[in-house]
Amino acid sequence: QVQLVESGGGLVQPGGSLRLSCAASGNILRINTMGWYRQAPGKERELVAATSSGGSTNYDDSVKGRFTISRDYAKNTVYLQMNSLTPEDTAIYYCNADIRDRYSTRLQSYWGQGTQVTVSS
Repeated sequence: QVQLVESGGGLVQPGGSLRLSCAASGNILRINTMGWYRQAPGKERELVAATSSGGSTNYDDSVKGRFTISRDYAKNTVYLQMNSLTPEDTAIYYCNADIRDRYSTRLQSYWGQGTQVTVSS
């Protein structure tokens, strides 16, 4: 059983910073892409940032220059450093990873439970 567990959300003032973490655990054979999505009230879930197994990254235009995605391969963990936060960043943030477990022959997409980020004064 593969699980993604997120942490690090919370309430922060505009201009502040937060760091989200997402750790994958279970019978993991290989992890390909890991990424962060967010969903604001009344809006569709959108990609925020992602990183491939080779280390390449991509970001939504709205977070470029403010957010940084990074990965600890030994810990099967992905991070999202969020700086210069604005109220428009308020959303539930979800971790996503493409993982092949030890009992499967293909990659499957897994999601974390989500962590709330609220930016407000």
